[in-house]
Amino acid sequence: MSNYKKVDDKDIQFFKALLPNRVFYGEAISADYGRDEMLEYGRFMPEAVLQAQSTQEVSQIMHYCNEQNIPVTPRGSGTGLCGGCVAIHGGVVLSLEKMNRVLEIDTSNMTATVEPGLLIIDFPKHLENTGLFYPPDPGEKTATIGGNAMTNAGGMKAVRFGVTRDYILGLEMVLPDGEIITLGGKTVKTSSGYPLMQLMIGSEGTLGVLTKLIVKLIPLPKENISLLISFDNLDECINSVPAVLASGCNPTAVEFMEREVIKSAEKYLGKQFPDSNADAYLLVRLDAESSDSLSLMVQILTDTLLDLGAKDVLMADTDERKESIWDPRGAFLEAINNSTPKMDECDVVVPRDRIAEFVRTSIKIGKENNIRLCSFGHAGDGNLHIYVCKDDLSDEAWKQTNARVMDALYNEAYRLGGEVSGEHGIGHAKRRFLLESVGERQMELMRGIKKVFDKNNILNPGKVVIG
Repeated sequence: MSNYKKVDDKDIQFFKALLPNRVFYGEAISADYGRDEMLEYGRFMPEAVLQAQSTQEVSQIMHYCNEQNIPVTPRGSGTGLCGGCVAIHGGVVLSLEKMNRVLEIDTSNMTATVEPGLLIIDFPKHLENTGLFYPPDPGEKTATIGGNAMTNAGGMKAVRFGVTRDYILGLEMVLPDGEIITLGGKTVKTSSGYPLMQLMIGSEGTLGVLTKLIVKLIPLPKENISLLISFDNLDECINSVPAVLASGCNPTAVEFMEREVIKSAEKYLGKQFPDSNADAYLLVRLDAESSDSLSLMVQILTDTLLDLGAKDVLMADTDERKESIWDPRGAFLEAINNSTPKMDECDVVVPRDRIAEFVRTSIKIGKENNIRLCSFGHAGDGNLHIYVCKDDLSDEAWKQTNARVMDALYNEAYRLGGEVSGEHGIGHAKRRFLLESVGERQMELMRGIKKVFDKNNILNPGKVVIG
């Protein structure tokens, strides 16, 4: 359905009356609202940007746009990588960036009630002195918690603590027709009908607009340490991951990285990495309730890794040393993007025992196509980020080569029993790959779900499902 109504003066006047000084149209719209962080997927400017501050405002916007057949694209801070928050059919962008409050910290039930525009980087400040923390830890700290919920983001601590879905207890949602519904609550278990809340999580704003979350908090570990383990080659590095996971140390994070990506991060940040002479590295974080327990885990893991061929194990036990390791890891995406005119990303997840095979094949694919591929990822849960870099290729050569490489990477992921996206979602850029992965029957079921929630197809149209 593409015969949407264009936003006209009458619509603008309605929005202005509802949202004083929070309606932008024409040349007043910032160019940032036409894109996300992956410029490769194009720029799509909306006809208006609406900055909501309350659930009631969102409800009235959705009711009006549904009646007028105006497409609505929900948006947080725009840090996505699949074109999920851009208005590919025009209409309005519904920005939730001003709905960023922490409404309650309930230490008795170990929950927090927050608005969707809360930035991940700001959440820990509200939990200080509670002894509690929120485990989901995506690399992009300026993402919103609502955006994380809508893509079911994972992050570096997912190997131990799980993904965003595991920490959402309740949602307040506005449906496409403007009705407000509440799903879940502070209870920690339920067996009450179809799990609609779980359906909403990861739906990328295609089924409803998220306006409030109740999230689970857990006790903050008392001690932690990070280990940087160097290897002569990537094979040895990746092949050591099963032993790390089976060591009994229950690592909080297990990341892998290559020297080329580290060098890019050093250049981008202007800071020296503690060790950048090896070909490949594991970065492991351990958490424990006592220093004695932590020391024992470090010893076990160090012995295990050295027996498996690790060159060295560097311990980061002070805040300064930890930052010297984790800051570059958090800057990998920006560093790679800064090193090339264009790039594309493959965000697959494969079974953990197939990680090494996928990485080896990705290297081979890069060489066969004479193009630079940069890889890093969450080795502990099989979520790998492969970046294809344009570098000096002409635009036409880039278009053809990139398409060929992406097809090869996704085909390899399917062959190994993997999935299209581990945490970044589908948006509009990965829909074809999702269809190839799940097949027509599952896509038909998804279309049916979309139709039940959004019969006029006005909410984030053109995302996730095809047809």
